[in-house]
Amino acid sequence: MRLTTVLLVSVIFLAFSQEPDLTRVRGKTISTGEKLNYRMYLGFFTIGKGVTTVDRNLYVKNNRGCFKVDAFMETLGIATWISKVNDNWGAFVDTSELITHESYRKLHEGPYQLHEVITYDHEKDEASVVVADKVTGKFGKPKTYATPDQVRDIVAGFMYLRIIDFSKYKVKDTLTVSGFFEDKAYHFKIIYFGKETIETDFGKIPCYKLVPIMPDNQLFRGENSVTAWISADGNQIPVKVDAKMFIGHAGTELVGFSGLHNQLKIVR
Repeated sequence: MRLTTVLLVSVIFLAFSQEPDLTRVRGKTISTGEKLNYRMYLGFFTIGKGVTTVDRNLYVKNNRGCFKVDAFMETLGIATWISKVNDNWGAFVDTSELITHESYRKLHEGPYQLHEVITYDHEKDEASVVVADKVTGKFGKPKTYATPDQVRDIVAGFMYLRIIDFSKYKVKDTLTVSGFFEDKAYHFKIIYFGKETIETDFGKIPCYKLVPIMPDNQLFRGENSVTAWISADGNQIPVKVDAKMFIGHAGTELVGFSGLHNQLKIVR
């Protein structure tokens, strides 16, 4: 269950390395007070729920104005019998550059627990990672890692996705993905498959279709086994992620939203 959670979160919070038009941030593509609700499924069964929020207040980190963005996930029903998950992934994301200044993870996944905080030094291209002791709760000595320029964690990647201008890409163009996760930088590729309309509880939502090229693993069936759909409107929020796994289909889909700055485009 832990690997499933990490991979689904990684797909939802895609971080593109190409430079977007950052004036779209100033044009209020992203709003404080935003909330998105998701259902996580395996086959026909609901196995969990997820919520992403943008705090109503702005914060200051590294002398820069920041959004505080959080993602909360927990298992439901029969999935809790296998491994009960209650996770919080969060980050302070620069309001202008959408880079990460600080990120954190508070994970409770069965017997596994982790409380981690990462601070980013963009002048030195370094990330300092501290982990809390499971018994005392006190943080240990920091470990420092090299990072790519203008680095983003998974949560900031989600925000960055909101301002990519997909009109500049052709069908089957490949986009490079980069970021920092746990203790190293990662790089993989995503294929853009144009627009596709997705059925949801709210109606039909026009979306951009993205297919990450997955590395060999024992969870997903093939390198094109995961597909993500992002709303093709002024919000560009994740609408659905579907993964072909060896044990069946799994994924997440949007089931609720509030506080969007732009009206979600829905066609009947």
